Amino acid sequence: MSKPFISTTSTRFFTTIHHYYALPRSHNHHTHIHPPPPRPFRKTPVHPTPPPSHRHTSTTSTTSPPPLPPTTPHFYNLFPRTLPHGPPPSGPFPINPSLLKKEFLTLQAQAHPDRHPSSHKARAEATSAHINDAYTTLLSPLKRAQYLLSLRGIDVAGDEGMKIEDAELLGAVMEVREAVEGAQEEAELEAWKRENEERISGSEGVLAGCFERGDVEGAKREAVRLRYWVNVKESLEGWERGKGVVLQH
Repeated sequence: MSKPFISTTSTRFFTTIHHYYALPRSHNHHTHIHPPPPRPFRKTPVHPTPPPSHRHTSTTSTTSPPPLPPTTPHFYNLFPRTLPHGPPPSGPFPINPSLLKKEFLTLQAQAHPDRHPSSHKARAEATSAHINDAYTTLLSPLKRAQYLLSLRGIDVAGDEGMKIEDAELLGAVMEVREAVEGAQEEAELEAWKRENEERISGSEGVLAGCFERGDVEGAKREAVRLRYWVNVKESLEGWERGKGVVLQH
């Protein structure tokens, strides 16, 4: 089992207020020309109130584990380097996946339970799970759109009744389904894959525009459309000869 990580900065937590009590009391030499002789030491010492900078000093901690991000922040707030402007409309809808992954790995390294004392493991595990959930959500344009809409009280991901009545879209979906079911070789589906990738890219562009304009209704409709195209993509990529196709919408 790995030993808990002890930060090199842990010694900063070792502070004391004893030096305060060791300081001599100052005398006002302007008003006391002849200072009185020293008084005998009293049996009951008077303890002065420490100054504000010393009142909250703690000497009980002996380790300083790596800082853990809070477990319930906004997903965008977890990645300040990749997403410095936050979610749309202040920040863009598209996200650089390489930068997001790099920052994700850094956060996970900090929150790894093996790097923390046993008293911090439960929090580290919860934080690690939250970071992973944030990463997978923001990495996927569909999940990202659904998350942004959920922040506005719209549950596109969980509402099965939220379907689209676009005859052209539904016709295209059925056409792909028939092609997948009738294909004898996976190579027969390459043209369908390329066409569907174009649809996904176009849908992501529409979503970006909707979020930047603050068009929540438009974003909701397009998120449902994108869900269809993503399901078509999964069906194309999961093709097996003789296997039936079930498109989840």
